[in-house]
Amino acid sequence: MTNTHVTEFEDSLPARPPTDQDDDGPTVSGLSLFWRTFFLIAFLLLGSILAWLQTLRSLELEPRAVQTAQQLASLVNLSRAAVIHADAIGRLSLLKTMADEESVRILPREPTDKVVSVDSDALTRDMATELRKRLGPNTMVANQVNDQSGLWIGFEIDGDDYWLLTDLERYNVAAGKTWVVWLAVAAVLSLVGAALIAGLINRPLKDLSFAASRVREGDFSASRLDETVNTSEIREVNIGFNRMAQRLAKLDQDRAVMLAGISHDLRTPLARLRLETEMSVSDLDAREHMAADIAQLDAIIGKFLEYARPDKVPLAPVVLSDIVEACTFAFKDKTDVLIRVNLEEGLAVLADEVELGRIISNLLENSRKYGKSVETGIARIDINAVGREKSVLIKIRDYGIGVAPDQLANLTKPFYRGEAARTAANGAGLGLAIVDKTVARMGGGFMLNNSKSGGLSANIKLQRATKF
Repeated sequence: MTNTHVTEFEDSLPARPPTDQDDDGPTVSGLSLFWRTFFLIAFLLLGSILAWLQTLRSLELEPRAVQTAQQLASLVNLSRAAVIHADAIGRLSLLKTMADEESVRILPREPTDKVVSVDSDALTRDMATELRKRLGPNTMVANQVNDQSGLWIGFEIDGDDYWLLTDLERYNVAAGKTWVVWLAVAAVLSLVGAALIAGLINRPLKDLSFAASRVREGDFSASRLDETVNTSEIREVNIGFNRMAQRLAKLDQDRAVMLAGISHDLRTPLARLRLETEMSVSDLDAREHMAADIAQLDAIIGKFLEYARPDKVPLAPVVLSDIVEACTFAFKDKTDVLIRVNLEEGLAVLADEVELGRIISNLLENSRKYGKSVETGIARIDINAVGREKSVLIKIRDYGIGVAPDQLANLTKPFYRGEAARTAANGAGLGLAIVDKTVARMGGGFMLNNSKSGGLSANIKLQRATKF
């Protein structure tokens, strides 16, 4: 197949294979119900936690700052009094005991000290303000002195300046890291709870969606929902769905029985009628016409039965060349048809072998009947196929008069017959409708179009079998 033909072939096929699911409405991309519910609940829980945390910190921050400042002020006053009233030897022992056992050091304050004022968080700033109220406006509070971190409080003893150095963490038991840990724990628990709640809410809908998809595929036995759930609304929905599925299963079974009855009740008398016609009618021409009419009635019944087949088709890898060879063999002895085949070697598709054979045979017969050349009276038919990464494109075209553009979309409708000579069929008007429905059952796409060089082109897109 030339590049020009390949381009025309691919352009004539739909961008996406149409399936029965197209009737469900437009596809809308977005978050599933589970994630919508999860994010909503998580947002509400996290918002509540943050609001609660902020409220607690606001109510607790000021009292804790006052309490810490009171303890530190008492420590400064006691240290000042102890240093003032102790002798030289007792003062050294006292300062050593305070440093070893209480982690409190009294150091001289020099004018050259490098001081970093308190500004780390709201609690420390509020505590420094409260200390100045209790110890005097000249009280210095710092986070760092001479590159040594800690809580530094500057005070006076008999006119001399001193630092009291201690560890703020002793008074800030609920410091920043603790809040972060608790907030992280609360957030994780909230997200886990949101996921559990969202899953609990979404599970019945997920089960219903799965059951509906099974019903759509004709698998009624796998579509039963639990009728003993505790939630009354879900229980009523499940009961109603199960009754509907049972009714559909009964209708499907009745349809199969009816089709079997039609096949038996109509074809048996037709066979007797044909036999009686051949034996009793002496006029050969009349007998041939009557036999042809009976054969046409039998073919119409076959078309009805074929169109009404169940939608579930098992797929398996099928070698395309074998199917095409089997389908074209029946036309080799016919003088009014010329078939040319051009297939890529080793092409295999996922299909039902019998159904794919019916598709190709129907299209070949349709082209033989209605695609004949006006000049020669011979139907020239081309069968081409090319493989792509995940699909196989099949094209069956003739060189007849084609079809009016306004009738193309209707050719695959059941019982449709156009006014042109091509569609002036004597059958049931189901051939192309059967092809379209069968291709869709196998997960493929089917489209008809007039070829640029004349004639009708039938285009099929099937899934490629990568392993065979």
